[in-house]
Order: sequence, then C-alpha cells, then structure tokens
Amino acid sequence: MTYQAIREAAYRANRQIVDAGLVLLTWGNASVRDAREPVFAIKPSGVDYDDLSPESMVVVDVATGEAVDGSLKPSSDTATHAELYRAFPGVNAVVHTHSTHAVAFAQALQDIPIFGTTHADHFRFAIPVTRPMTGDEVATAYELETGRVIVETFRSRGIDPLQVPGVVVAYHGPFAWGPDARHAVENAIVLDAVARMALDTLALNPAAPEAPRYLTEKHFLRKHGAGAYYGQG
Repeated sequence: MTYQAIREAAYRANRQIVDAGLVLLTWGNASVRDAREPVFAIKPSGVDYDDLSPESMVVVDVATGEAVDGSLKPSSDTATHAELYRAFPGVNAVVHTHSTHAVAFAQALQDIPIFGTTHADHFRFAIPVTRPMTGDEVATAYELETGRVIVETFRSRGIDPLQVPGVVVAYHGPFAWGPDARHAVENAIVLDAVARMALDTLALNPAAPEAPRYLTEKHFLRKHGAGAYYGQG
C-alpha cells in the first residue's frame, strides 16, 4: 500500500505552514490521518522543507506511534501527534509550529484570551495553555507526555477539542488540528494571528476584558453550530 492520498495531503500541509510564515528552518510539522486505515502520514525529522516530497512523508501507526512505511525517520514530535489522534475523535490532521506570537503565550504560561470576533470565528473559547511538564515527564517519554498533557488540559478543563482546535504547550509552542488538513492549517494560521492580536490588545490595555459571551457565541455558532448559516452551505 502506498498511502498516496495522505502522503500528498501531509506534504501540502507542511508546505502551506511554511508559505503562511509559521515556520522557520525546520521548526514545525504537519500530519494527516487516513480516514479508513489506522495510520497517519507525517513530515520526516529534520528534513529541510525545500527537500520534501509526498514520497518522503512517513506513514505511522496510530496505535503504536511506530513507522510502518517510508525510508526516513518520522518527525521527533510523532508521538505527540499519535496521542492526539488516539484521544480526540474527529481530528484527522495536526499541525505543530513554533510561530512567534503563540510561543509568546506558551512562554508566559498564559491562555490566549478571546478578545474579539476574529478569535471566536474559529475558537469558541480562550485557547488554553497546558501546565508545565514535570522533570520526570520530560526525561522519560517527552513527546508522548507532551500529547498527554494536551489531552489532560482539555479533559480537566472540560474543553471540546473540536470547538477549540488548538493549544499552546507551556514553554514550547502551539499545536492545532482539524477534521482535515485544510482546516488544521487554517486553525494554525488563525491561532498565531489571534495571539498577535491579543498581544497588541494587552499592550494597549493590560486590563482589557474578554469580549462578551453573547457576541463570541454568535460568531462561533453562525459558522459551526447546528444552525450555522455562514458561507454557501
């Protein structure tokens, strides 16, 4: 089996996050899960983006996190992607970057507040920051534990990962996801954009309140609710 469809989708997603300005050097990766088989395709570790091709994408087993097809080593963040796929049904693509504005919130250990409708069009609530990982978590199985601390954050705070499709990992950076590669890339782009807007808002007014819930709910639900009416249907 060649897994050509997910290889091509993963390749395009990796190129798109570079084109969107979210990636410097090789600081990022994207993966796409197969809708029919329990596998996903992900960027190979440390390979320059200009040297990527669909064929260079590595196919990984969701359950084990082990490579099952491909001649290169998968991304060092593969275990994190695998954990998100195992824990979050409906997520079929994951993007990780070190985009500047989202990393600022990760390093400050702060959620990205929901200050306005731009944020609410894609993320129903504030984008959470995880707790810092412990020394043991980092030392034993760092990438797997990164996925676990993301899952812990959403479960402990009662956040639906399909309504808030992104997170900032403490001291590390953002992960975003979606039902397919296009939406995962879009959510990664929006995550950094609203992080920048939030930083600018706080610079102007450090005591700025979050936008009123009735307004943010209107914007989120007109795009994503059962009665959504935005767009062409």
